[in-house]
Amino acid sequence: MERVTVSDTATVSEREAEEPGWEVDPDDEQGAAIVAFVGRQLRARREAAGMRVAEFAADMGYGEGIVYKVESGKRIPRPEYLEKADEVLGAGGCVAAMRDDVAEARYPKRVRDLARMEARAVDVQWYGAHDIHGLLQTEGYMRALFGMRQPAYEEAQIEGAVAGRLARQAIFDRRPSPALSFVLEEVALRRPLGGRMVLCRQLERLLEIGQLRAVSLQVMPTDREEHAGVDGSTEMLKFRDGSAVGRSPGVAAGRPVDDPKQLRVLELRYGMIRAQALTPRESLAFIEQLLGET
Repeated sequence: MERVTVSDTATVSEREAEEPGWEVDPDDEQGAAIVAFVGRQLRARREAAGMRVAEFAADMGYGEGIVYKVESGKRIPRPEYLEKADEVLGAGGCVAAMRDDVAEARYPKRVRDLARMEARAVDVQWYGAHDIHGLLQTEGYMRALFGMRQPAYEEAQIEGAVAGRLARQAIFDRRPSPALSFVLEEVALRRPLGGRMVLCRQLERLLEIGQLRAVSLQVMPTDREEHAGVDGSTEMLKFRDGSAVGRSPGVAAGRPVDDPKQLRVLELRYGMIRAQALTPRESLAFIEQLLGET
């Protein structure tokens, strides 16, 4: 962000304050505690450096209102804010190092919990009855989906949900790579949510991900006369210690389960779904064909 003069401070403060997606969710106790802790640390370091808020804000290039909100734990600081604060306060990387912890606070708690489970998983299996898995979605597709939710999401909710979903996609960069298996319905690949351009980019993204060695991407054609997924979506996460967790509307009313008997039902169902779908090679060819038609 450009450095601003004192006369510009109010304008910058107002613009930053209105930007959605960086407010603290009062119902998220863990996230609020993290942001409050970081705010206290920033204030303590500023005061130890003998800097008043006005002086610190001017050196930072932010409005005083933003500094007050961050230090009081009412606003989540951006990564670039922490990097600049580290530089201004001469913290030697200690402040900038809080970026990852603070970034998590921006995501809804349920997204953080899911991301942690996915980060531990060595095997991810997923079948979607009517959608495309969040790990596979482009940002444009995500925004289209969240923008269609009813009751309607506030802009801040959309920003937080998109940021959390994008962060989960770091699973593709893990080493060693987990085994990732996805089965998508043909109808989900044809429905132009967000418009034709959004769908085109989404199909291109699927073709890119489908080339990864650790990823198996399959399509369930609409004209199949037998389908083991009629009860709805199925998802399983398997962990290194041999434990697993899964869920499907047809098992335990859709609640996450870790009971071996219920997991066997999900595994059997998912195996049948994969057998009935196109092979990974056939699926990529089918997606490429859809892209040409879109």
